Amino acid sequence: MSAGIADYLGIARSLTGRRWVGPGLEHERQAEALAQATRLPPALCAVLARRAVTPDQAADFLAPSLRALLPDPMTLRDMEPAAERLLSALKRREKIAVFADYDVDGGASAALMLTWLRAMGHDATLYIPDRIEEGYGPNDAAMAALAQDHALIVCVDCGTLSHGPIAAAKGADVVVLDHHLGSETLPAALAVVNPNRQDEPGDLGHLCAAGVVFLLLVELNRRLRGQGTQGPDLMAMLDLVALATVADVAPLIGVNRAFVRQGLKVMGARQRPGLRALADVARIDQAPSPYHLGFVLGPRVNAGGRIGAADLGARLLSTTSAAEALQLAQQLDALNEERRAVEALVREEALAQAERRGVDGPLVWAAGEGWHPGVIGIVAARLKEATNRPAVVIALDGAEGKGSGRSVSGVDLGASVQRLAAEGLLVKGGGHRMAAGLTVVTDRLEEAMSRLSELLARQGAGLGGAADLRLDGLMMPGAATPELIEALDQAGPFGQAAPAPRFVFPSMRITSARRIGTNHLRLRFGDTGGPQLEGVAFGAFDTPLGPALEQTGRGLFHLAGRLEINSYGGRNTVQLRLDDAAPA
Repeated sequence: MSAGIADYLGIARSLTGRRWVGPGLEHERQAEALAQATRLPPALCAVLARRAVTPDQAADFLAPSLRALLPDPMTLRDMEPAAERLLSALKRREKIAVFADYDVDGGASAALMLTWLRAMGHDATLYIPDRIEEGYGPNDAAMAALAQDHALIVCVDCGTLSHGPIAAAKGADVVVLDHHLGSETLPAALAVVNPNRQDEPGDLGHLCAAGVVFLLLVELNRRLRGQGTQGPDLMAMLDLVALATVADVAPLIGVNRAFVRQGLKVMGARQRPGLRALADVARIDQAPSPYHLGFVLGPRVNAGGRIGAADLGARLLSTTSAAEALQLAQQLDALNEERRAVEALVREEALAQAERRGVDGPLVWAAGEGWHPGVIGIVAARLKEATNRPAVVIALDGAEGKGSGRSVSGVDLGASVQRLAAEGLLVKGGGHRMAAGLTVVTDRLEEAMSRLSELLARQGAGLGGAADLRLDGLMMPGAATPELIEALDQAGPFGQAAPAPRFVFPSMRITSARRIGTNHLRLRFGDTGGPQLEGVAFGAFDTPLGPALEQTGRGLFHLAGRLEINSYGGRNTVQLRLDDAAPA
């Protein structure tokens, strides 16, 4: 497929400093062929063409079915011993511990295991390490202590690289359910179920840990049916899988689309006490969307692991008590506010440092003494978004630093970090394609980051513009209808590896514009004598957009953004969520 036309509409530098990249000729031909064959709206066909959907695939793509897309769990290595060991532990009434990571994926994975086991009449012990005191993943002391009292330890969203800690779990069997990149050797666990093991083909490498756990539960239920026993309702657990998939920035392709699409429906029914309480505390008053999972609920679940008690998120997601759920949700909401304040300080310092170092290379990085380790991952994500480069942010503590990185599409950060660790430039490091963690000796920091930049450059990092805005085509206000938005939504859910469609409204005259709040802009626009459309630009006055568009009568503008339904006062209207603009 064509890479697209740079300087779309001649825009090499927009009001926010971005180059516009539009659909290429091959893309446009494929979209036209789709429209002719399917009679779907041309705007939807433009989105489908970008996703390489052919006419005969369109109907199935627009209605992703879990039944059709769910892989056979047994295609994953070690699924057999993992499933058999869980069932034997249930049969023998053995004590089970669930050891989980402290982020959303870890918390959701733990909640899936705890919920399934509870439905089978079996309570398990939850253990989540403290981010500051213990760091990521299993450690020797914790695993040894759990092994004294438990016959089986299930590590979720961690464990693939934990050779020493798993060996320390003497007397207990260990099952690992993970998705982080594996090394050439695996720890001495009974089973390591991980689509990103070196000996896996990688077909399911897009799954987050919760997706891997869900596949195990599917296999467990299948085996129970074979024994004449009905297992727990797994469809009711898809809200947890959807939350983890979006919050862990897993690509929304394949079965992940079905997980999120179906999980949002489950979440909308508000049956899980923890998510219901969290949605209420966060004041979500509409049907949940991927945005809510990634930017409203996810950060709050994460807040406990970042700056509070590490197990708060998993406890919230697994509780059956409405009262406990409300208490935990309020606690996490307060911690999230605290996290924002801490993050803002680190973000400002990190961005300034990165800009001084330069943001045009393959890697953007920053390191600071005393930065809170709980927010460096979020700050790395902000640097990545601002520069369109992989970013690493490191919290230094004397002779050592702990870092977190976030990547861009097409660049496997986890593999490069793992190679850096193998070369001895890191104390340890690992992750997956889009995110990684590392520990580095302060004296070798510059050397390590230089080598990481080298490795990322080989994958093409830094070749794109620092802030390219990819667009799906042109549209006029009269075409922007609720029916079109409903049709476009069928191509979702949108997120990682599946960006929401963006269109350009060319040569528009702004007929009204007013500031709302402190830094947002609401506007109305249209072509001469034609229909008008509402628009909103959040944070417009933090950029050149606000001042440029606030005063009407300044000529014509190309306006780029995403279409959405604005529900206000009982009315649903179409509006453009403005991302960028340029003088026509």
